[in-house]
Amino acid sequence: MRVAIAGFWLESVTFLPDVTDIAEFELGAKRGQAVIDGFAGTATPQGGLIDVLQDAGAELIGLTDAGVGAAASASDAAYDKYVGEIVDGLKAIEGKIDAVAIHLHGALATPTNRKADAGVLQAIRAVVGPDVAIACPMDYHANLAPESLEAADIITGFRYSPHTDMWETGARAARLLLGKLSGAINPVMAMAKPGIALPSVFSATRLKPLAELVAAAEDGGEGLLDCSLFGGFSYADTPDTGMTALAITDGDVDHANQWAEGMAKRCWELRDRLFQRELLHDVQGGVDRALEAAASAGKPVCILEHADRLNDSTYVLKDLIARGVKRAYAPFMFDPEVASVAVAAGEGAILNMPLFGKSSPKAGGAITAEARVLQARHLKFPITGPLKTGMVIDVGAAALLEIGGVMVSVISVQWSAIDMDCFTEFGLNPEDFDIILLRSKTHFRELYEPLCAEIVIIDTPDWGPAELSTLPYEYLPTGVYPVSG
Repeated sequence: MRVAIAGFWLESVTFLPDVTDIAEFELGAKRGQAVIDGFAGTATPQGGLIDVLQDAGAELIGLTDAGVGAAASASDAAYDKYVGEIVDGLKAIEGKIDAVAIHLHGALATPTNRKADAGVLQAIRAVVGPDVAIACPMDYHANLAPESLEAADIITGFRYSPHTDMWETGARAARLLLGKLSGAINPVMAMAKPGIALPSVFSATRLKPLAELVAAAEDGGEGLLDCSLFGGFSYADTPDTGMTALAITDGDVDHANQWAEGMAKRCWELRDRLFQRELLHDVQGGVDRALEAAASAGKPVCILEHADRLNDSTYVLKDLIARGVKRAYAPFMFDPEVASVAVAAGEGAILNMPLFGKSSPKAGGAITAEARVLQARHLKFPITGPLKTGMVIDVGAAALLEIGGVMVSVISVQWSAIDMDCFTEFGLNPEDFDIILLRSKTHFRELYEPLCAEIVIIDTPDWGPAELSTLPYEYLPTGVYPVSG
């Protein structure tokens, strides 16, 4: 049993003005045996695939795995490069292979290709032919396309956000693949879309009533081999953007269709309740609420600036600095220029340069204030949190700054502060802060909900707003709630 392993993943924010180019993908790219060695035993979908297939005695052949978290659309050059590498790698394999197992996010797009994930699967199918099985674990925030189902044999999706089941999702795909290869099952898939574009901040699967839908999808029901409820990624403007229900049965496509259509109907009936706008604050009101709560909480209060898609928005940070707030921390803000200058200047230096807010005109504008360098170095570490545990991340030049009374850590490679590494790597303790300013959407909740006395969600006019009607969609189909339905 020989299985080729690959990956090409990006959560594309198509509204951002730039592109994610080859240089960004190369920061974490792995090839050949490094794909197997780098992901084996990690809490990732690739890890789930590799661990289960290796335990079953499969011979694994590493091709190429390249990915970035949430960022601007992939450049067409990057798409051509990595799909070309995967295709060429498949062509170069000597002898017969039985399957391809590939991790795709499901919200990949380029400026000219709004069905990029399907395009990857179609390119693989064109090379391996109809008799080689293709299994693909995808992110919960995938915008699943019908063309992906036509090209792949097996697709599984993360069930939870925070994505605490990445490994298990890869393992589910691997187990179904093993069943197909042994002839024990004949997996067939069907999908249905309820016509709902869900803002990321409302896609946390512990929020009700979404939690009830997720529980129903997890349970599935009699006659299903597997099922997934995808929350979709509303900041990728594509013809497939939105929630998707996916079912896999053993040869019974009618039953798969019935389940998917039924789940989509349930989602549509609950569409208004999925949008919990009462949880949102503007900047002034949100900071007021956070400071009021922090005054008597005895625990940190989390401010969530969720609309920030590149971890560099300045709306809330400017307000905290202007108010003279002390004991506040904004971790892992993205500004390669500031981080590099800080490392070159060294600890104790005072920086006088534009800080953050540079990714787009919607990022709030740069901060003009002195920043004192407390720590500065190249930062690379193994992830210790519950998501992607054990995977080594290199965030490049990094520094801990003090701006007014606020501490800010700045990094050169975008990475969200969703676990405790943003504290421990700088020798900090979260309990020493009254305010923690995060840029996550849902993943932070796994650790920060028990850590913090309260989570205050602030909606800003950045590229990831809760109010989707403010975004200039071009490809979203008509009838998608709440934009056009």
